[in-house]
Amino acid sequence: MGEGWNRLLTEIGRFMAVGGISTLAAFLVFNFLAHGLYLTDNPWLDGHPVSAFVVGNFVGMLISYRLSRAWTFKHRPPQSPDGGRTAFFVINVVTMLIPMACLWLSRNALGLEDPLSDNLAGTVIGQLLGQVARFYLFREYVFQKPLTLDLPNLVHWGDAEDVRFSSGPELDATDPSTSGRAQPGGPGAGAG
Repeated sequence: MGEGWNRLLTEIGRFMAVGGISTLAAFLVFNFLAHGLYLTDNPWLDGHPVSAFVVGNFVGMLISYRLSRAWTFKHRPPQSPDGGRTAFFVINVVTMLIPMACLWLSRNALGLEDPLSDNLAGTVIGQLLGQVARFYLFREYVFQKPLTLDLPNLVHWGDAEDVRFSSGPELDATDPSTSGRAQPGGPGAGAG
């Protein structure tokens, strides 16, 4: 496998690890807010699972950005003045619609209201679909590969001996007016 494939596989592995950590954080916050997480019988957002999901995923989003910038895509320096934060958060907000739609369908279309159904729909199925979309979009728009210009290959200069600059008849190297060399300081530099 080439270096490009190895780099891609490394990025995918790291992205999945970061996604796992941020999803775990979002999962814990969501379940605490929506279901009490066995810590309370009166959850703060009981009956509002989509709102709890948004809050939990915002926490996961903050964790994901820091880990993505510092570890997953550390070899891709920021290409925008804000370090890609704006694009990162816009992409996260847009792709958060995927698991939210899965959660909404589970609750409203299928009538499933238990914690297991909420977590399967939103955290497992929805998040996996969202992760695929985010990986592509983050690589493409947030953590872009820096452009490198290889000038010698971009503009082929050739060997110095092969380059000829002439706009007329060939100059004679024995011509006494030029001695075959450029004079320092330009024409008339020696006059004084």
